[in-house]
Amino acid sequence: MFFYLSKKVAIPDNVKLKCVSWNKDQGFIACGGEDGLLKVLKLETQTDDAKLRGLAVPSNLSMNQNLEGHSGSVQVVTWNEQYQKLTTSDQNGLIIVWMLYKGSWYEEMINNRNKSVVRSMSWNADGQKICIVYEDGAVIVGSVDGNRIWGKDLKGVQLCHVAWSADSKILLFGMTSGEIHIYDNQGNFIMKMKLNCLVNVTGAISIAGIHWYHGTEGYVEPDCPCLAICFDNGRCQIMRHENDQNPVLIDTGMFVVSIQWNHTGSVLAVAGSQKVVTQDKDVNTVQFYTPFGEHLGTLKVPGKQMSALSWEGGGLKIALAVDSFIYFANIRPDYKWGYCSNTVVYAYTRPDRPEYCVIFWDTKNNEKYVKYVKSLISITTCGDFCILATKADENHPQFVLVLCNSIGTPLDPKYIDIVPLFVAMTKTHVIAASKEAFYTWQYRVAKKLTALEINQITRSRKEGREGTRDPICAITASDKTLIVGRESGTIQRYSLPNVGLIQKYSLNCRSYQLSLNCNSSRLAIIDISGVLTFFDLDARVTDSTGQQVIGELLKLERKDVWDMKWAKDNPDLFAMMEKTRMYVFRNLDPEEPIQTSGYICIFEDLEIKSVLLDEILKNPEHPNKDYIINFEIRSLRDSRALIEKVGIEDASQFIEDNPHPRLWRLLAEAALQKLDLHTAEQAFVRCKDYQGIKFVKRLGNLQSESMKQAEVAAYFSRFEEAERMYLDMDRRDLAIGLRLKLGDWFRVLQLLKTGSGDADDSLLEQAHNAIGDYFADRQKWLNAVQYYVQGRNQERLAECYYMLEDYEGLENLASSLPENHKLLPEIAQMFVRVGMCEQAVTAFLKCNQPKAAVDTCVHLNQWNKAVELAKNHSMKEIGSLLARYASHLLEKNKTLDAIELYRKANYFYDAAKLMFKIADEEAKKRTKPLRVKKLYVLSALLIEQYHEQVRNAQRGKVKGKSSEATSALAGLLEEEVLSTTSRFTDNAWRGAEAYHFFTLAQRQLYEGYVDTALKTALHLRDYEDIIPAVEIYSLLALCACAGRAFGTCSKAFIKLESLETLSSEQKQQYEDLALEIFTKHTPKDNRKSELDSLLEGGEGKLPTCVATGSPITEYQFWVCSVCKHCVLAQEISNYNFCPLCHSSVG
Repeated sequence: MFFYLSKKVAIPDNVKLKCVSWNKDQGFIACGGEDGLLKVLKLETQTDDAKLRGLAVPSNLSMNQNLEGHSGSVQVVTWNEQYQKLTTSDQNGLIIVWMLYKGSWYEEMINNRNKSVVRSMSWNADGQKICIVYEDGAVIVGSVDGNRIWGKDLKGVQLCHVAWSADSKILLFGMTSGEIHIYDNQGNFIMKMKLNCLVNVTGAISIAGIHWYHGTEGYVEPDCPCLAICFDNGRCQIMRHENDQNPVLIDTGMFVVSIQWNHTGSVLAVAGSQKVVTQDKDVNTVQFYTPFGEHLGTLKVPGKQMSALSWEGGGLKIALAVDSFIYFANIRPDYKWGYCSNTVVYAYTRPDRPEYCVIFWDTKNNEKYVKYVKSLISITTCGDFCILATKADENHPQFVLVLCNSIGTPLDPKYIDIVPLFVAMTKTHVIAASKEAFYTWQYRVAKKLTALEINQITRSRKEGREGTRDPICAITASDKTLIVGRESGTIQRYSLPNVGLIQKYSLNCRSYQLSLNCNSSRLAIIDISGVLTFFDLDARVTDSTGQQVIGELLKLERKDVWDMKWAKDNPDLFAMMEKTRMYVFRNLDPEEPIQTSGYICIFEDLEIKSVLLDEILKNPEHPNKDYIINFEIRSLRDSRALIEKVGIEDASQFIEDNPHPRLWRLLAEAALQKLDLHTAEQAFVRCKDYQGIKFVKRLGNLQSESMKQAEVAAYFSRFEEAERMYLDMDRRDLAIGLRLKLGDWFRVLQLLKTGSGDADDSLLEQAHNAIGDYFADRQKWLNAVQYYVQGRNQERLAECYYMLEDYEGLENLASSLPENHKLLPEIAQMFVRVGMCEQAVTAFLKCNQPKAAVDTCVHLNQWNKAVELAKNHSMKEIGSLLARYASHLLEKNKTLDAIELYRKANYFYDAAKLMFKIADEEAKKRTKPLRVKKLYVLSALLIEQYHEQVRNAQRGKVKGKSSEATSALAGLLEEEVLSTTSRFTDNAWRGAEAYHFFTLAQRQLYEGYVDTALKTALHLRDYEDIIPAVEIYSLLALCACAGRAFGTCSKAFIKLESLETLSSEQKQQYEDLALEIFTKHTPKDNRKSELDSLLEGGEGKLPTCVATGSPITEYQFWVCSVCKHCVLAQEISNYNFCPLCHSSVG
């Protein structure tokens, strides 16, 4: 960081100043002094030169108003920026609030206690409240509109300072005794502040200043110290908050009068005076510190007595009240910035984020890339890359060097254990140094490789560490040399890449910034006070003792220098910034200076690129191209003037005397414009431009003059002109060729449409496709489709339809493609991705990929389709696929899903097996009989479908050999062989029958048809394996009892009593019930004849009517086509559906 005095404003009549305050928002400067002096000034920058911006612009006083109203000396001035008010107070205790009206300041309010004198006033962060402290201990807090909020007399203390916390909840009161007390915002005492910086201090001390930075522009890093307290004896402490037990301690070693933070809380200025041994009077000094107590520099100020200081709102200037003058000093901050391959990289803090915001601003395309970096230490750039040095972790003492490209993509991080206070970078190495040690890292960057390949490159690294007692203060490096500067003035020269110490040099200054020229022969040194000197590293000279030494300090010395850059292509050329002027030196001789305050990015090709960082950082989110300024050095300007005004001959002579590739290129281009091919070729040879030489040769072979001119126009990127010339010569082909090279396909299309020709068809197609690509790249798919259709580009069309979700278009495209077209699998995959099974299958089959089609069906759960396809294309593995999926479903307990899967895939037998399992389980759970019946019916229906499937398969096999009857028989025979003896293939309907009769019997009984209920119940005896016997015989006994068939009832009771499944108590209950019934009624059936046949059962069993439960004795009856069960002929007319399987009565 550098600073220098830039302006001095005298106060009339030599009135001594007491205080000064700079309004951060509007730029007004208020200064108060003796005899009621109160002035408001404003510095304005006026310039006609558009290139001049920032500090380089001369500033004049645009406002200089005396404010009348105070009689005693004005001691306190403070601004309220939010409400544009100025509050001032004098030695008589009079307080005046001033307001701005039509460009002048007027009294708004006056207040006087007439008791004591105001020592300090402070507005809170939002400008709503002011706290005023009087010497006698009185405290008043008022609002912005002049109302008193509260007042308090602090007994027995004398106050001299007050400060608000950022959240306005805490007030700090400074006492004349040097103590600081902490109060809340209602005036209640909390505690005394611990002042660590006053340990071992004796004698009377007073507070020189308290300034609490409110975080309005963000913090340098999270939990950054922001409360500065300084005493007149030079002791200072910077705290994170009012209770900080471990503050940053500074001993400034001077008598302090005033302190203030800059606008971002990154620099603390401490103003006062210092004793100097060589002089009898004290020297006015401003010291600058970081929030962590690191010393940034010293500014010496002339005059007798400094009384106050104040920062400008942007932190680029500081106002100092000395005697009866205001001195202005310009500040050149150490911005975190760099420049790599047309990109300016800069960092700044934001109030809403704890990290640094690093912006990579591509000045060529005016695009910016933002990256947030925690605890950023520095930015270093070289070539196309930059290094961000950061702290790895709050609690861990490790640091990271992150190698990034010019858009901020991290390529390689390197963790190191030393603090990278100084970082230098070459094309192959990064050197990081702390005060004690330095570390070299040979980084590798893959040129023109994809990100994936970069990560696979083997990295070779050379790492070195050097210990020291003489702290490092600056480093620089070139490809072959590393220079390390020490605080004692020693300069060490190491060779790279092997880091061997070659030479030590002694200088009598502490370097701040070092820089090597392009051939590493000279070193530029800027020391901490801004003095620039040069050192020749290789010169051999004889010193005063007659010894021959290597290295010589050159004669040139410049003061107030804050930036310098060597030319990349000439070891004797460099540019430097001195105050607000840029000087270019050739062989240590300066050219005339240029007014600017930019930081130098690069010096190459006789041009200096400079960036106005001050301006950019006023609005860092929106950098403007105007803030990049290019300066041409004198030889380039002179050559250009010679060429334009005198002629090529003289210019070439001048360039011969001052050779530089850039000048030869300038000459070559001028000669080309005039079609002086001989001179152009010679100049191109001198600047080693092979393409240029080839171009001149090609021009020489052209006959037509106008053709040459057109080619030259194209060479100088005047494409419109070149095209017009080609068309005038009737060479549309050349115009099209030119636009093709430029990739301007829209223009190619226009030109093609103006004429006709055979060769144009393929070009037209190419142009349409290229324009389609243009729109597709910008995701304008609809526009792209129109051009791809004309360009017959099916691949890109498919992609566009897919992106537009135009699946109909995609389907039409697929159907228009010939079979086995290479695009079909891709289109099929697109359909798969959106779940369109049918279209995907069609596409796969069209390109002869049945396996992929089956896989698609499986993937999309279309198993029936999958099985059908597998069978059509005689694939074997569908069974195993199904089994795998079914077992997966069963594992997840999704049995019904598994059944559905088998059913869809026509695996009815497996589906039925699972269905019977569910039905059996439900039956065991004793759920509703109707539900169980339904499950058994479903199972049986699946078995019927299975029988049908087997018969059909057989029919297919035997077709053509014999009649229908034999094929049906063969089907049945095969089914016999296939089916095991398992109950559900032999008699699939038993379960359904059992629960059908079980529910029917109960329904008949409840409806009062007692006899029919008994007949139905008697059937249930055959189904003991399905329905528990207890239920069957209990129902039978009930029906028999109700129908007064006590014989049957008795048999049922006997059966119940003999059941082994019942407990003895249950059996006892049945016995008791039987005893009760049969003591009243004889166990004989009344209507024996009817029941006999049913009771006997036996072989020649009659079919049972499923509607009534009665045996069918007639020859006329109805048989269900699905379940093959019978219903009495007279009964079926009452039904639309089969009573058992519920299939329709057709």
